[in-house]
Amino acid sequence: MMTQVLNRLIISIPVLFGVLLLGFCLLILVPGDPAIVLAGPTATPEVVEAIRQEMGLDEPVLVQFLSYLGRVLQGDLGRSLISNKTVVSELGAAVVPTLELMVACLIWSIPLGIALGTLAAVFRGRIIDRAIMAVSVAGVSLPIFFICLMMIHFVGVQWRLLPFIGRGGPLWTVEGLRHIALPALSLGAIFIGPVARMTRSSVLEVLKLDHVRTARAKGLSETQVILRHGLRNALIPVVTLVGLQAGYLVGGAVVTESIFSYPGLGRLAVGAILSSDFPLAQGAILILALGFILINMVVDILYALLDPRVQA
Repeated sequence: MMTQVLNRLIISIPVLFGVLLLGFCLLILVPGDPAIVLAGPTATPEVVEAIRQEMGLDEPVLVQFLSYLGRVLQGDLGRSLISNKTVVSELGAAVVPTLELMVACLIWSIPLGIALGTLAAVFRGRIIDRAIMAVSVAGVSLPIFFICLMMIHFVGVQWRLLPFIGRGGPLWTVEGLRHIALPALSLGAIFIGPVARMTRSSVLEVLKLDHVRTARAKGLSETQVILRHGLRNALIPVVTLVGLQAGYLVGGAVVTESIFSYPGLGRLAVGAILSSDFPLAQGAILILALGFILINMVVDILYALLDPRVQA
């Protein structure tokens, strides 16, 4: 187990380096001058040039990247050009709401997707199976912004059941739960379809194996056979799918947070890019990449727990 974690950490080093390089290059190519953003639109060319020299923007791109890399290794992500706060403090305030949104999304969508997929496999070919697969295809096909807008229109505006703007507080408070409900439901809706489809296919394959037929021959009920002998092995590809969908989920969180004005990391990154706040945008990209790597590391650990052969 520890060997796999260490191997994943070693592999993550060049990945993070590539993320830093790609994020730095992309933001260098984006139109806009950080010196002008910092100085303001009424600043004279002399003032702008002085700020450029102070920020090191007059140096070659390679020198700028090496300097940026050195600061990152020291834990210094710079200061926001807009708020003048440290990037670390800005990201720290935005990470918690995003984590709450991810937890609130996954805590209901994954169990529901697994349950629907298992139910579809048990009743293969019947009306329940076809209905679940139809809903799964719809969930995969509909874009996240459309789901968010429909949630706002019906649940938030027409029926007035839940608020749909901002964050009401921490997840453990009543207002926090009410404000996070719609974003979590919208984001989780795109996750149920892939999980249900993969669970159905995997359960159907496992139920054909010899050890499942042996369990039936021993007189176990069909529920015990499915839950005890079938579902655990069937969850292995599902866990892998969850890791592969993590990047898509992060991208969906960016859209969801922007539509619902939820003060998370995705909305912060979009605002930083639109306002040419390069240090904050680079920090947000780095944190999103770290989150993706961490999710895949957790998936590898769960994979090893479900399948002991992986640990060999």
